[in-house]
Amino acid sequence: MNMIASIAERGELGRQALVARELGSPFVAAVLEAGQRQLRRAPRTAALIARWPRDPSAAALAMRFNAALHALARRGAPALLGTLYQGEHDDFDGAIGMALDAEDDFIADWMRDTPQTNEVGRAAAIGAALMVARRRLGLPFELLELGSSCGLNLNLARYGYDLGGVAAGVAGSPICIAPAWRGAPPLQASIEVVAARGVDLRPLDAADATTRERLLSYVWADQPKRAARLEQALALAGQWPPRVDRGDAVAWLADRLAEPQESGRCRVVFHSMFLQYLTVADRELVAETIRQAGIRATAARPLARIAFEWTPRRREVRLHLTCWPTGETSLLATCHAYGNWIDWRGG
Repeated sequence: MNMIASIAERGELGRQALVARELGSPFVAAVLEAGQRQLRRAPRTAALIARWPRDPSAAALAMRFNAALHALARRGAPALLGTLYQGEHDDFDGAIGMALDAEDDFIADWMRDTPQTNEVGRAAAIGAALMVARRRLGLPFELLELGSSCGLNLNLARYGYDLGGVAAGVAGSPICIAPAWRGAPPLQASIEVVAARGVDLRPLDAADATTRERLLSYVWADQPKRAARLEQALALAGQWPPRVDRGDAVAWLADRLAEPQESGRCRVVFHSMFLQYLTVADRELVAETIRQAGIRATAARPLARIAFEWTPRRREVRLHLTCWPTGETSLLATCHAYGNWIDWRGG
């Protein structure tokens, strides 16, 4: 049996288990592998995965599945699933098979909604890109985020960072993000944000208990530091509520970029793990909308785009920065999908 056939036989959950293991999460990998083996016990969920109309990997179906099980485990129902997540046993097939049998409707309904990870760890990469933009353009930032979820990364200027030994952001912030750093550190620069606004089809409210549970369910169960950081970011968002509009990102972006821009501000469009949820036509429309705004940019009213996204074949996550009025694009780094490490290329 060749390698391609072997991978195909794994099924969607089994294929994504390989990714989870490569990303340093053996527990999630084991959950997905057991889920693939036991999937027949949840016919509605199995049919949803089998008949998904678009690329299931791009839609993060496996991550939706994993989060649904984590949500059930956090509630302690079924009990065998709860104790698996608490580390009291390692009967993955028994616990997950029971959950699929008992909670097929819950899992399938959960998986229909777009993932809402709002991973705060990615703010380190976005912040590093802003430092490069600040050195190039010399102005404070007006942020526009596409796919903001709860808006936690709109508060990125309130976080502290250790970027390869370079301190950035707010010293003494309750949230300090320190990814493993490869390559030379970025040059020091201010992350000064004077305005921040985002958009999401279904914005989440950081003050809502249901929102908190949904976001925490998307944190991988064997990564407690991520969960603790998320809780801190939610608490900070209670003090500094992000502004997230409900709407279609493509239309919203066109409206925002058509608004007058104050002189002495750099307008920044940024997005992280967002493009995969758009159609090809909408991705092209986003790019063209930004490009047209870039044509209008000046030294006093510059524009930048920061993209933290998978490559088309989902082989690596790349951090790109484009600055106008020059239109120069730089590959700043390749990154861990959740920001755990950054391989800095410079800029």
